[in-house]
Amino acid sequence: MLPCTIFILFLLISYYAFPQTDICIDSVNAPEETSIAFSTVNPADIVAGANITLSYYSQDTGRTWKIGMMKSPYGVWGDPVVISDTTGNFYFFHLSTPSNGHWLDRMVCQKSKDGGKTWSDGTYTGLNGAKNQDKPGVAIDLTNSPYRNRIYLAWTQFDLYHSHAPLDSSRILFSYSSDGAKSWSKPERIDSHAGDCLDGDNTDEGAVPCAGPEGQVYISWAGPQGLVFNKSADGGKTWMPIEKKITPIIGGWDYDIGGIDRCDGLPITCCDISNSPYRGTIYINWSDQRNGTDNTDIWLVKSEDGGNTWSNPLRINNDKPGKKPSQHFMSWLCVDRMTGYLYCLFYDRRNRQGDTTDVYLAVSEDGGNSFVNFRINDRPFVPTSSDFFGDYICVQSFHDIVRPLWMQLNNHKLTLWTMLLNNADLSWALGQPRAAIPVEEPVTMPADSKENESLWFTWRMHRADTVSLSVVDIMGKTVCRLFNRQYMNGGDHEYILNMAEHRLPAGVYGYKLETGDGCRCKSFVVYSDSM
Repeated sequence: MLPCTIFILFLLISYYAFPQTDICIDSVNAPEETSIAFSTVNPADIVAGANITLSYYSQDTGRTWKIGMMKSPYGVWGDPVVISDTTGNFYFFHLSTPSNGHWLDRMVCQKSKDGGKTWSDGTYTGLNGAKNQDKPGVAIDLTNSPYRNRIYLAWTQFDLYHSHAPLDSSRILFSYSSDGAKSWSKPERIDSHAGDCLDGDNTDEGAVPCAGPEGQVYISWAGPQGLVFNKSADGGKTWMPIEKKITPIIGGWDYDIGGIDRCDGLPITCCDISNSPYRGTIYINWSDQRNGTDNTDIWLVKSEDGGNTWSNPLRINNDKPGKKPSQHFMSWLCVDRMTGYLYCLFYDRRNRQGDTTDVYLAVSEDGGNSFVNFRINDRPFVPTSSDFFGDYICVQSFHDIVRPLWMQLNNHKLTLWTMLLNNADLSWALGQPRAAIPVEEPVTMPADSKENESLWFTWRMHRADTVSLSVVDIMGKTVCRLFNRQYMNGGDHEYILNMAEHRLPAGVYGYKLETGDGCRCKSFVVYSDSM
């Protein structure tokens, strides 16, 4: 019998407030521009990346981390993007600087089969003479469509980066891989209106694709036409000949924020592939200064008909409109592919003076119609514009486990942070009916004590009721029913789950408590097989 270690993934919160559960991943290597991804096989495994060559992996849902440095014969030059396929492989995309080529000459993808511990040398796409390839956006089809596990990559090609020549332009390119990044399709241009090469408001940039529920690929970017959109209905093979204009980005996507070296509001595109009522809805998130240079806001538009029509912009930050100064900037959006809930991470100064900055997470459980905002950083920070801060942050969620990833800059020192969050706890603050189910502190079972290989569930009932308790897997399927419709009086109750008896393989589970008032499910992780 292998020793079994179990943690309860639970945060007891009050409205708009959290305990201090922020985790500093890296305070040494000046990390910035972050990306994070869960393993789709075992969400306890998480991989992250940061500029310029930094990689990180965790095997306990983000509580502890190992740091590595990416190396490739094609060079590693930042702009990391991390994704995972349905078999648990991770892919790390980045820019290039090869010793036998030139700076930013291709898009590079390295693959890990062991949870981010080791990486392949990588493959590449986009090599095109002396042109510069910059700013990748990546997605993977995790549905049961014919294009399952197809990897989608989009980026900006510059004729010459930062060229002022009127004939030099920027354009959006797209390539895909159907064989686990062994090979790539020939890059295809998917914008009809080129931008300039100055890496600013009039440059075509920020292309981030996403996969729809039935083989669609959706993508948006920013440029001289504002926020624009294109789509493919056949796994990225063919595209609309002319991109669709959605809305102006008033003030441009390249704007000024005090204390930040440079700041952009480039879009993030997501699609709901869950079985929620909002399945198939496309969401685009960005930020701009349409309400003034001292009142930057976070925005969302959505389409419920495959991108044919779009909603009016919805303001995600929910502080009182018109309050100045009130800066909200550098956002990232994700949609939980199991629940359809939206999570938007951004920096925020609504309650601060000057350049003092907080980190906020906005959550929507109603398809982006409304958001509740939470401050998630333990303490604010004050960036300085003389230090490069980076261009983007990241948040990902898988089956209600939420992991934001952001950098902070204090006293010229960059640090990288995450927070342990679970949407079941956020739902309490979202105004859902509260079930009085307190959960004990994380429990570690001694490796030499079989009798203690158990998990103690406790809950409190305000009145007598019939109660059912079961263990469910990450898909919500019942693994074992502990008891069914048992009558219980009000008060405190407990159940001790014998792990050896139920022989749970390593993975993420939930204990599901059902009463006449509804049900609640709290997550726990088994890191070693309990057999």
